[in-house]
Amino acid sequence: MARKRAVSDEQRAGDVDALFQLPLADFTAARNALAARLKKSGQAEQAEVVKALQKPPISAWTVNQLFWKHRAAFDSLIEAGQKFRTAQAAQLSGRSSDIRGPLEARRKALADLSKRAAGVLRDANHSPSPDVMRRVTTTLEALSTYGGLAGTPQPGRLADDVDPPGFETLAALVPRVGDGGTTGPSRVLRFQQVPPPRSRGKKRAPDAGEGEETERKARLAAAKAAVQKGEHALREARKHVEQAEAQLKKAAARAKETERESREVEKEKAAVDRRYEKAAADAEAARQEARTIAERAEAAAEAVEDAERALEQARREFDTLST
Repeated sequence: MARKRAVSDEQRAGDVDALFQLPLADFTAARNALAARLKKSGQAEQAEVVKALQKPPISAWTVNQLFWKHRAAFDSLIEAGQKFRTAQAAQLSGRSSDIRGPLEARRKALADLSKRAAGVLRDANHSPSPDVMRRVTTTLEALSTYGGLAGTPQPGRLADDVDPPGFETLAALVPRVGDGGTTGPSRVLRFQQVPPPRSRGKKRAPDAGEGEETERKARLAAAKAAVQKGEHALREARKHVEQAEAQLKKAAARAKETERESREVEKEKAAVDRRYEKAAADAEAARQEARTIAERAEAAAEAVEDAERALEQARREFDTLST
């Protein structure tokens, strides 16, 4: 019976996973159909859980598709995020650590997934608009920070966009480096129990708890400074992206207007060329006609000269005969 129940749970989980892999327009109908099947089979509680699943926005749906259809690239981003957190933890503990390498690896993985996300949107006949791509990138950044740890948003079934973790959450995510090279959850959120106050007249020797509390406060302050610096850099980067997008729109508009003007100039030039060709042909015809007329005039002038000479000769002969 336990085996049968386990198989049923596994099958139900697979059915839910399949919901988040469907085209976005098919999600609601498929979810309702699955809930109806579960209820009909006597699993009313599970049916209610499925019925409560929310249809994700287009940005979260895109990230889910990256998880299901581009797993290797997705896992590369998560792995880069884990290495980045480990490097941060090493720096916070005073150890020498290369943080630029993991940061650059995460940047490249994020850029690769962003390109894939645009392709997923276009293949599904959705527009990869700047707003959608910004929300996709923000969710991917947040997931790389969480690194798939238990209790954090799990990719593949996202029902909404994921915001970057806040300071307290981020501090808790930074792994502890030490104790023979082992890593584990940060001790930042392990608050020490405050010992009861002692008499003012007696001095109390510092214990190990105070040292750990001091270390915790130092690491917490360093982590807070790193988060504030990162948030500032992220705000500046987003501001630059918005400025670049605005400039791109203006440049595209200018290019479109320039192309239109170029086409008009080409049309005008073609019209001028046609007029020039006609005028040149007319001028050539006029020159040809002028040459013909000139030749005729020259022949007429020669005929006049011949007639004048013949008349002069006839007069001389007449005068001779008259005398």
